This record gives sequence, C-alpha cells and structure tokens, in this order.
Amino acid sequence: MLETKDNGAASGEIEQRKGMRPIMSSGHLDQMFRQTRAYHAQLSQMADLKASMMFTLASVIITLSIRYLEDPFLRWPVLVLIAGSLVTIVSAAYAVMPKLNLNDKPDLRDPHTNLLFFGTFTNLEYGEWVAELEPILHDPTRTYEAMLRDIYEMGIYLGLKKYRFIRIAYIAFLTGLVLSMLTFVVVELVKL
Repeated sequence: MLETKDNGAASGEIEQRKGMRPIMSSGHLDQMFRQTRAYHAQLSQMADLKASMMFTLASVIITLSIRYLEDPFLRWPVLVLIAGSLVTIVSAAYAVMPKLNLNDKPDLRDPHTNLLFFGTFTNLEYGEWVAELEPILHDPTRTYEAMLRDIYEMGIYLGLKKYRFIRIAYIAFLTGLVLSMLTFVVVELVKL
C-alpha cells in the first residue's frame, strides 16, 4: 500500500511501506488506471484551454484599452484594468508553461523517480531507460506502483500548478474589472 508523507502532500512525494502487498493483474484495475489517466489528460487539456482563453481575452483588453490612456478621466480606470489584465496574462502563461529540467540526469537510485514521466526519461539514453523499466514491467506489483505514482504526480501537478494559476488568472481578471469600474465611479464622482 502507498501512503503520502505528512509533509510530502504538497511536494508530491510518495513513500512506499515495506512489503507492499502483491497486486495481481486484473481487468478492473487496468480499466481504473486507464480511465484515471484519461481523466487527468482531459483535465490538463481543459486547463490549457482555459489558460489560453484568459490569455487571449486579457491581451485583447490591453490592446483595446491602451488608446484610452490619453483621456484624463479614463486614465486611472484603464491603468487598473491593464494591471489586472497583465497579472491575468502572467498567471495564464505560467499555468501552461512546461516545467522540465533538461539539464540534470535523474537519480535512478531514488525510489521516487517516476520513470513513466517524459521529463524524467528525456535525460536518459534509451538503453538506460529500458534497463531501469524492465524489472518494473516484469513485476505486476511494481508496475501498478509505478502507474499509481504517475497518476498521483500528475494529479499533484494539475492541482498545484495548472489549476492553481488558472484560478489566480480568473481572480486577477475579475478583480481588475471590478476595481476598474470602482475607479471609474470614483473619478466620475470627483469630476462632479
């Protein structure tokens, strides 16, 4: 059985208990893994689409708003709107920016190394990768453990990276809109 370290949930580390119970290959387990991986891939695509929409919308707003900076009554509301849009763009871009370490070779002695993640095996020669993966493939328990680790790490990545920054992008966009409207009202009241 796998358990999460108390302090490792945020970092995505998994610790194996000694003597993980053997898992026999089974159709329902294979279906569960397949369905969970497909669901995570779908969530990742949805996150990328949302980030792209927020990026595009905020870029269009900045492009259309810049010309109103010369108007003394609209300058401050437009600056607030542009600032909110810039935070939205940065957050949306960060949500879809791949996190890869292409310079360092993974520590293959570390039991937490995820050999199923492409970011890990891109730094290995094909022969090294196959040699490390072969014992896992010949043991159903280790195969399922590797698949569990991959699903878990993908979920952590989705939750802590993609969806977290998409949420920040949405909040920044909505906050920028509301503050821009409030600034406009204040400017209009001062104008009277």
